[in-house]
Amino acid sequence: MINQLEAAEKGVITPEMEEVARQEGISADVVLERVKEGQIVILKGRRNDERVVGIGLGLRTKINASIGTSTDICDLEHEKRKARVAEKTGADTLMELSAAGDLDEIRNAVLNEVSIPVGNVPLYQAFCETIKKYKDPSKMDPEYLFDLIERQCEDGIAFMAIHCGINLFTIERMKHQGYRYGGLCSKGGTLMIQWMMRNNRENPLFEQFERVCDILKKYDTVLSLGNGIRAGAIHDSLDRAQMAELVLNCELAERARERGCQAMVEGPGHVPLDEIEANIVLQKKMSNNAPYYMLGPLPCDIGAGWDHVTAAIGAAQSSMYGADLICYITPAEHLALPDEKDVEIGVKVARLAAHIGDCVKLKGRADIPDKEISKARRQFKWKDQFDKMLFPEDAKKILESRRSLTSKGCSMCGELCALKNAEVTLNQFLKGDKI
Repeated sequence: MINQLEAAEKGVITPEMEEVARQEGISADVVLERVKEGQIVILKGRRNDERVVGIGLGLRTKINASIGTSTDICDLEHEKRKARVAEKTGADTLMELSAAGDLDEIRNAVLNEVSIPVGNVPLYQAFCETIKKYKDPSKMDPEYLFDLIERQCEDGIAFMAIHCGINLFTIERMKHQGYRYGGLCSKGGTLMIQWMMRNNRENPLFEQFERVCDILKKYDTVLSLGNGIRAGAIHDSLDRAQMAELVLNCELAERARERGCQAMVEGPGHVPLDEIEANIVLQKKMSNNAPYYMLGPLPCDIGAGWDHVTAAIGAAQSSMYGADLICYITPAEHLALPDEKDVEIGVKVARLAAHIGDCVKLKGRADIPDKEISKARRQFKWKDQFDKMLFPEDAKKILESRRSLTSKGCSMCGELCALKNAEVTLNQFLKGDKI
């Protein structure tokens, strides 16, 4: 099977490249060239209609929703419902991050439930099953990990967050750095660091990086270079440990492309507003514009319960400055396992934030609906407005439940509606009547 990167290097425009070009309103030749350069990756669902999603330079900012069981709440039907809600609400991709239950069964059930590309973190299953068997994560067998990666690719996983950028050098940077406000916040990254320190061994995912690439290349599964030492607090942003891993991940993205494996780089979750642009500029420059997958990001640490709003502020800025894929944050972040309503809210808020950024990043393309809805709003053309809204059903419910009794506008202003009165005034002015 020829993968997208191999096809691009041979100058072959695949049906998937054509579909991305159609979705984005750009030339298929542009898509091919950027896939070839590692600046666009193409994800494809392996089941249920094979949904195609392009992520990268010059494309609309995409949204990822994450679901998955925990050791406290493990309900397969609940996860399936959340997966359906994420797709229905408009998520472009889904990450299945279960850490409890029959992980093979859960993964395959979720893959069967949605048509959007599904990603995961193979370290979760590797360590979960090692702990279940030996009660000790340090006994994880690297060969088992590589077998697991291949099995998950065979199942139809479209992209994998693999923690290749944690190595003995990056851990040494963390040791010399000392104190961290947020400590370590990556489950997979923390367990891998623990494994390395207890076994006094290099990370096998870094040590055998070519093997990782070859497995994913075989299935055209996109490598998402995970950030296991990412900042879990805004005061840790851009610290030496995080930056050492980012530098390495940018290099690994280039090595993956040379190996024939599509790759993107993952970004941090907690970044103050004044460092978001710098973070993205650094990643883009060091990786030759490899796609950047930002987790959030959260520009403050005190918004629990409303972190979907906190993250929206960071996501809009990230999208504007060039991030390519945004992982949503739900109201349950830092508090609980999300439910269906949390997933719906998280996807909607992230989509809106990404569009805000795209109105700047893709000015003249992404902001066309905004221009059209403004005209329709001025002319009280409600149907035309709903056609351009991101969430028309939500808007209709509010309008109908509180419709103006006296005006063709809304009940916000009633007869004092500025648009209505401006329309009358403008018509009089154009006719030459006295106002």
